[in-house]
Amino acid sequence: MANKLTLIASVIAASTALVANTASAADSTLDKVTKQGYLTCGVSTGLPGFSNPNSKGEWEGIDVEYCQALAAAVLGDKTKVKYVPLTAKERFTALQSGEIDVLSRNTTWTLQRDAALGLNFVGVNYYDGQGFMVKKDLGIKSAKELDGASVCVQSGTTTELNLADYFRNNGMSYKPVVFDTSAQTSKGFDAGRCDVLTTDQSGLYALRLNLQNPDSAMVLPEIISKEPLGPVVRQGDDQWFNVAKWTLFAMVNAEEYGITSKNADEMLKSKDPNVTRILGVDGPKGQGLGIRDDWGYQIIKQVGNYGESFERTVGKGSPLQISRGVNALWNEGGFMYAPPIR
Repeated sequence: MANKLTLIASVIAASTALVANTASAADSTLDKVTKQGYLTCGVSTGLPGFSNPNSKGEWEGIDVEYCQALAAAVLGDKTKVKYVPLTAKERFTALQSGEIDVLSRNTTWTLQRDAALGLNFVGVNYYDGQGFMVKKDLGIKSAKELDGASVCVQSGTTTELNLADYFRNNGMSYKPVVFDTSAQTSKGFDAGRCDVLTTDQSGLYALRLNLQNPDSAMVLPEIISKEPLGPVVRQGDDQWFNVAKWTLFAMVNAEEYGITSKNADEMLKSKDPNVTRILGVDGPKGQGLGIRDDWGYQIIKQVGNYGESFERTVGKGSPLQISRGVNALWNEGGFMYAPPIR
């Protein structure tokens, strides 16, 4: 019994030390980023529209642009970002350990992740839902016809859990074919190792672009889950959490008030107090966040508002051609709503 108690005490002491060290590291995230002169951003191993290297090896996508906006707010330069590609299994450990300063990797906000992993979700930069993609020659029109199907799915994701729930609730069976990365999952589907590929519906449209024959596959109409995707930081560092939150809020508010990367300079002269507060001409500026007064201006001038980022990366100005849908502003029929900057 004594040995067991000693062991338990050792485990508790080690855990306490780990938490203390993690908290200590987290406390200085803003100072760390400022001193090193760049932001370390965890991204996917490659998902078009969200985080993906282009033909020049430059990272691009809506998740990438969030990190650029954060760098613009804190450092005044959107290019001061180091990107770290992470699989779904690796992403949370990389954030918890301090390897990255922020995770911006099409990650679903859930209770377990929020409460048990020591993480804080900054907000939602893309409202999504899980779907299914099949080869057209199977003649399947609905997910309800997938009984007995083999399904390609990425490990370490909520996608696996939603898949099991959906088939169980509908009294159907399936054979999971599991891969570590979205690229591997897509290749497995393309090679015929499974009948169906499942992930967030936005991801299905992105992965379809990389198939040998994109026209050979179709996305089924069913959405089987809620997948609010957004950036994540460590718990225990309220200042960094605030900076990360308000970076996203500034992009959403800027779209609502018509401030764009093209008219940001002209808008500095605006008489609308909502506009001047966003741009740092008036109002709380950057003091409460511990960053530059013109942080909002830098975000919008260098990266753009939320609508600009959406259209360029996943929307009508991108190969994905995804409509705004629920990702439209709240006053245009969507869910995008940000607290006021005042």
